[in-house]
Amino acid sequence: MFDRRSIPPHARETMWNAADGWPIRRIDFPAQVDALAVPRGALLFLPGRGDHYEKYLETLDQFARQGWQVTAVDWRGQGGSGRLLADPNVGYIDDFGTWVSDLRNFWSKWTTEQPGPHVVVAHSMGGHLVMRALAEGAIAPDAVALSAPMLGIDTMGLPYALHHAIAKLFCRIGDPDRAAWKEGEKPGSPLSLRSNILTHDADRYADEVYWWQARPDIRLGPPSWHWVERAIASTRALNEPGILEAIRTPVLMLATRADRLVDTNRIERDAKRLPDCELLLFGKEAAHELLREADPVRNRCIEAIMAYFDRRAPRS
Repeated sequence: MFDRRSIPPHARETMWNAADGWPIRRIDFPAQVDALAVPRGALLFLPGRGDHYEKYLETLDQFARQGWQVTAVDWRGQGGSGRLLADPNVGYIDDFGTWVSDLRNFWSKWTTEQPGPHVVVAHSMGGHLVMRALAEGAIAPDAVALSAPMLGIDTMGLPYALHHAIAKLFCRIGDPDRAAWKEGEKPGSPLSLRSNILTHDADRYADEVYWWQARPDIRLGPPSWHWVERAIASTRALNEPGILEAIRTPVLMLATRADRLVDTNRIERDAKRLPDCELLLFGKEAAHELLREADPVRNRCIEAIMAYFDRRAPRS
């Protein structure tokens, strides 16, 4: 049984320097193949807002055991990739374009290091950034799989334009770098209820808490108001006519109608806009973190991703 609370001995943790020298933390899992076999290809995993790759060790190892050379990175300013504000608990980015630029530069080097096919698995905010990178030609994977992609933020019924106006107002009337709320994953959601929003699997949720204690520097709290405003601006930009329609990369989306963080209606609409997209949709049995859900949901997700890559990114 895989130990989710330990870095496996065959995995390698290193730092990669972005174009401006910013240190980005990465972990690499070699493909688990015998001496006569060749790797299945290379898989890049990109986590969500506030995430760190320790949360996904089980998933990374599972893909490696299927023959993929697996790499995961922590986004600039979160996880083990440093902080961008004096308050290390507050999530921040100057603009989502900075993250897209980091991904562009990492991709250009990573794809020369690993033989293809090259595929991407991304969660939540990572899924949003992958979609932007595809739209901007920053990356060219053979196929991608997106878990609960942040194509829109759950606005609790508010129109996007009004939600954006509120975020802009709060940036103007106070310090835009202050936390947008006190704790948890969304306004009015205390930390004690955080697990209910993320997963039905208590043990997998507890893994994250364990890593917070084992490696305190990787923990990140709520985003700043500036992050909220930039996130809404970025999701609204992707909603412009013709943007998604021009993406030709095969995309598999995994989502749940019970998601309380991202807008599942937007995911369903955008899946129809993409020229080559399949959607696997769950109900109340699944919360936001599909790849950290209870086994019945998580197993379906992993199997769907592997089958999709077999069909759309066959072995070279």
